[in-house]
Amino acid sequence: MIPVTKPFLPPQGEYEKYLSGIWKRQWLTNMGPLSSDLEMKLKSHLGIKHLLYVTNGTIALQMAIKALELQGEIITTPFSFVATSSSIVWEGCKPVFVDIDKYSLNIDPNKIEAAITEKTCAILGTHVYGNPCDMDTIEKIAKKHDLKVIYDGAHAFGVTINGKSIFDYGDLSTCSLHATKLYHTIEGGLIMTKDPILLKKLAFIRNFGFNGPEAFEELGINGKNSEFHAAMGLANLGHIEAIHEQRKILTERYDKMLRNLNASKPVWHRNASLNYAYYPIIFENSEQMLKTLAKLQGNGIFARRYFYPSLATTLPYVETKAMEITDDIASRILCLPLYFDLTIEEVDLISRLILRVQNN
Repeated sequence: MIPVTKPFLPPQGEYEKYLSGIWKRQWLTNMGPLSSDLEMKLKSHLGIKHLLYVTNGTIALQMAIKALELQGEIITTPFSFVATSSSIVWEGCKPVFVDIDKYSLNIDPNKIEAAITEKTCAILGTHVYGNPCDMDTIEKIAKKHDLKVIYDGAHAFGVTINGKSIFDYGDLSTCSLHATKLYHTIEGGLIMTKDPILLKKLAFIRNFGFNGPEAFEELGINGKNSEFHAAMGLANLGHIEAIHEQRKILTERYDKMLRNLNASKPVWHRNASLNYAYYPIIFENSEQMLKTLAKLQGNGIFARRYFYPSLATTLPYVETKAMEITDDIASRILCLPLYFDLTIEEVDLISRLILRVQNN
């Protein structure tokens, strides 16, 4: 069987070295030394000033909405993982969907202003597959209408724009460090901001709102992570360059093998680096995609219709709405297997099966 993704695991001994220290200290959670060390190392690796390590990417989004004290409507994308929308609803706000750009697959900034009302408080854009949104346009719109901006960078670890971290944009940016991501801490997330005052507020929120053992500063939540998760993050960080390079090799092999496929890929931001987090292909029609999916599954290969269906048409707790481009793309897109342990031979097999469907 070839899954769509598989977690990277470092050599077991590297992880166990960190565990021995945990046993000696008996400090298991509540921002212990490994969690603090991971924050420092990630700030250095990503080239950003302020960062908090939290429970997961969903909690990071909820904390972002809470910290900005958002109320009312938040403009967002229907082409994303469910947590982007559910976090908005969970925090008492209303997601307002705007269709995507057919090339980047990110929220179309040219359609945002038409969705702004007197109740709009923010824009929440997803960097789909790690591909940066048109942040310059989004932030011009936000400034014009006095709106906050949050970026869901769940897929965007390590991406830069003109050498600057993608997480250095917006009022707040978040990232997922879930086991399925190219860099993970088993479960985990990050929240980033340029504003040190906002960072301090988020630090209170992460720890129940505590300001000392007997005082409270904010309405908080348990957004902390454990030393065991931080240990995995520290061990994996030592392999991030190798992970990136291997994914690049596999991606380029797919590109070569599928060069004659009647399909396209999302157009990447022209000034951004690639992190090779996913390998999405957009077929000419849904029939071809479904035949390909069935062929792969019949051979023990599990690609994923990511993202399908559109969040604007499937969630029971939001108003459903047809989105021309989102609905079309969602019906034709397929993410192929991509992970560190995937072999060139397996990429070739997957590619041959896909081409066989097209040619037959």
